[in-house]
Amino acid sequence: MASLKEVKGRIASVNNTLKITSAMRMISSVKLHRSQLAAVGMGPYQRALKEIFIETVAGQIDFTSTYTENRPVSRIAVVALSSNSSLCGAFNSNIEKEIKSVIEEYKNLGQENIMLFPVGKKISKTLIHLKYPVERVDHGMVEKPTYAQSSQLAIELMSLFREKKVDRIELIYNHFKTIANQVVTREIFLPVNSLNEEKSNPADYIFEPGREKIIEELIDKVLTFKIFAILRDSNAAEHAARTVAMQLASDNATKLIQELTVQYNKTRQQAITNELLDIMGGIAR
Repeated sequence: MASLKEVKGRIASVNNTLKITSAMRMISSVKLHRSQLAAVGMGPYQRALKEIFIETVAGQIDFTSTYTENRPVSRIAVVALSSNSSLCGAFNSNIEKEIKSVIEEYKNLGQENIMLFPVGKKISKTLIHLKYPVERVDHGMVEKPTYAQSSQLAIELMSLFREKKVDRIELIYNHFKTIANQVVTREIFLPVNSLNEEKSNPADYIFEPGREKIIEELIDKVLTFKIFAILRDSNAAEHAARTVAMQLASDNATKLIQELTVQYNKTRQQAITNELLDIMGGIAR
C-alpha cells in the first residue's frame, strides 16, 4: 500500500493538473464563442453572395466555366485542415484517418500525382513522418483565419485547376455541428458541379459588363469565400473539441482526487489504528 506521503503527493499533482485543464477549458470556451460569432457574422454576406450569384446565373442553363470542367482524373490535390496544437481529443486523428483513406483511394495515380496541402502543423507533421511530399502552406490561418490568407490559398488552388495541373481538388476538414459533435467532412472543391441553380421568375437584368464576365468574377468570390468558410468552420470545431476534451479531463481529475482522498483517509486511519495497537500492546506488557 502506498505511503501517506506518496498519496498526498499524487493528490497535489492531480490538483495542479486540474487547474491547468480547467483554465484551458475556459480559454477554449471563450475562443469557441468568438468563432461562433464570427461564423454567424459571415452568414448575411454568404447568403447575399449566393443570392446575387443565383440571380446572375438564372436563365443561363447552358453556362459553363473553367471551374465546371469535368476531366478524367490523372492528378489531384487534397487540402486537409487540422490544428496547430494537441489536447483536442480525436480532432486531428480523425483528419489523419480520412486523408490516409483518400490517399489509399487514389494510390493508383502514383504518389507524384497526389498533391497534399496540409493546413495545420499536426497534419503536416504526420504526412512528413509518413514520407508524403507536401506543399508549403501558412499554418497560421488555422488559428486566426483571415480572408486575405484564405484568398491566397484559394487563388493557388484555382490556378492549379485552371491551368490543368490538377483535375480535381478535394477538401477534408472537421465541420462544427454542435459543441459535442464535430463531423469529418470530405467534399470536392473543384470542379464545381452546382453552378446552375434554377430560380422561379428570374428578373430580366441588364448586365454591364456582360453577364458571363460578371459570373466569372462571382465564381472566384464564391470559391474564395468557400475556403474562408471552411477555415472558420474548422477553427470553431477545434475549439469545441478542446473544450469538451478539457472538460472530460477536469471531470476525471476531480474523480481521481476524490478516490485518492478516500485512499489517503483510509491509509491515515490504518496508520493511527496500528499506532494505538502498538501503544496498547506496550502497556499490556
